[in-house]
Amino acid sequence: MPEYLAPGVFVEEVSFRSKSIEGVATSTTGFAGMASWGPVCYRDVAIQGPINCEPRLITSFTEFERVYGGLNDLAVGAAAPGTPRIPYLAHAARAFFENGGKRLYVSRVFTPRVGTGAAAWGIASRSIVVSDISATWTARWPGAMGNMYVQTEVVRSKNLAYSHPTFGVQAQRARVGAVVEVIAGAATDSTISVPDGNDALVDTNLRVVQVDSEGRQSFVDSLGGTPAISTDDVIQLVEMRVRVSVGSERLEEYVDLAASDLQKRYIGRILQQDDPEDQDAPLYLDYDPTTSADPVPAFLPARLTIALQANSNGRLAGGHDGLLPSPTEFAGSASSPDDPLVKATGLEALGEIDDIAIVALPDSGDLGDTLVSRVAAQALVTHAENLRYRIAVVDCPIGSSLNEVRDFRGQFDSKYAATYYPWIKIFDPNERFSQGTPPRQIALPPSGFVAGIYARNDIERGVHKAPANEIVRGLTQFEVNINKARNEVINPEGINALRFFEGRGYRVWGARTMSSDPEWKYVNVRRLFNFIEHSIDKGTQWAVFEPNNQRLWDNIRRTIEDFLLVLWRDGALLGAKPDQAYFVRCDRSTMTQNDLDNGRLICLIGIAPVKPAEFVIFRIGQWTGDAKV
Repeated sequence: MPEYLAPGVFVEEVSFRSKSIEGVATSTTGFAGMASWGPVCYRDVAIQGPINCEPRLITSFTEFERVYGGLNDLAVGAAAPGTPRIPYLAHAARAFFENGGKRLYVSRVFTPRVGTGAAAWGIASRSIVVSDISATWTARWPGAMGNMYVQTEVVRSKNLAYSHPTFGVQAQRARVGAVVEVIAGAATDSTISVPDGNDALVDTNLRVVQVDSEGRQSFVDSLGGTPAISTDDVIQLVEMRVRVSVGSERLEEYVDLAASDLQKRYIGRILQQDDPEDQDAPLYLDYDPTTSADPVPAFLPARLTIALQANSNGRLAGGHDGLLPSPTEFAGSASSPDDPLVKATGLEALGEIDDIAIVALPDSGDLGDTLVSRVAAQALVTHAENLRYRIAVVDCPIGSSLNEVRDFRGQFDSKYAATYYPWIKIFDPNERFSQGTPPRQIALPPSGFVAGIYARNDIERGVHKAPANEIVRGLTQFEVNINKARNEVINPEGINALRFFEGRGYRVWGARTMSSDPEWKYVNVRRLFNFIEHSIDKGTQWAVFEPNNQRLWDNIRRTIEDFLLVLWRDGALLGAKPDQAYFVRCDRSTMTQNDLDNGRLICLIGIAPVKPAEFVIFRIGQWTGDAKV
């Protein structure tokens, strides 16, 4: 109760209604797997990688290509050139967005080669000598895509020289640390050639601007002197433009770059390792001028500009795609409680993102061995069970026969997972169509397609509607044709079929989990409870440490009843009336004195979920006018 210690008027805000519960997102998806590029947390003491290496939120496949690379094959193996491998993660992301997905978190998994350091991790680089030290262009992430091409050009301004009444000849716009080019006599003698565009720099023409406490500019040359500049001279501001070609389709350009850390757009700041101006910058400049013993340290910005422009070999080298990860590496490692720089990896990294409701491991179905694929799938299912509020879409091994997929399914019993069969074929997007030649097709795991259908179903209908009898987009055909007889074999075993129907297209034709418990037979029931439980969890955090009395109990009961009433009106709960669809009890009948003494508030909630009409039966018989039923 507030204290009132002096006379006066007190206006206070109070609440006369129960708190509201906001439903959590159910369509946010998380993928873990191999990619040709993108954030990955280095687990190597020999490397201090970028600190912002957590899974990224992706909202379109165009964004995925920019952050994690495209659909070109990976090359994995202990030595070059490696074994070509389909980038299943990239294809799954493409299928996810094509089938209606909106929000995707991606956790890249990378396995280094034997050894330590940049060579083992496939981090491409190219060093350039600057005076007595090096400036090194370094790829921000491992991968063969890091073998990019970097070109540094200089950009010259017009003549900036002007005569100051007190300080003499000065340069407009030139701040402390700026590199300028001084061409003696060029302002009055037209026969003197003035360098233009990206013409090669000459160190004897360059100066670095210094500014004293009164604002007077001086111009330091390569010998450390500050020779006077006359009104006959031309002064040009010299800045840099960096062009980076990543692969054959991506070109990045960074302009107005300066060579001194005293400048706002210092190249080492704009293209830094941890927090560059462009979050998705493909490379950074590793350069520390404080380690130089150059006799004229003030002239180092000019030396850096000359060295970067004169670099004749802009191709970074040393990038590779690493090894094929093991199931343990897909599962990942938890973040360190003692070192904040040691971040979680693999599926463990997705576990730290609360919004995710659907998870998949697109690479797990093609790991070279059925047993290895099964162990990777177990890691995915375990992840979903431990996190509780998410469901795993499990891929069976590539090329599985009907008996093989039944054997694979028989290894699992989880109400937090579902599997779909068979794999899906598409035209290889890396091959051009040519007249008279059948285009090559590749087989992809169904998890990316199905996760997108889950998301589309949630957005259009709601999480309570079974994500089945839905069209699969972006395919040419299924790897195996599932007819009614085969469907009757796999459906009772909890294997969801992907089928083609004449005149109705390619559809998901199953909505069962991998559970033997009949209460949790259907995917939509499991996901509806995930949604309700997670929403109540997040929406009632305010109740912790409140006085545990009748007032709190009534408030919580009304809060949950209001939330469930909305679900019933949306058709998510079964019953003609609200009291047939759910009940909420929170009173002394649900708590003993021992519970109250130990700080426990217990609320009992019963829900009648709607289940899919999996078998639609019409019973038809003959009827006559005088017949009675």
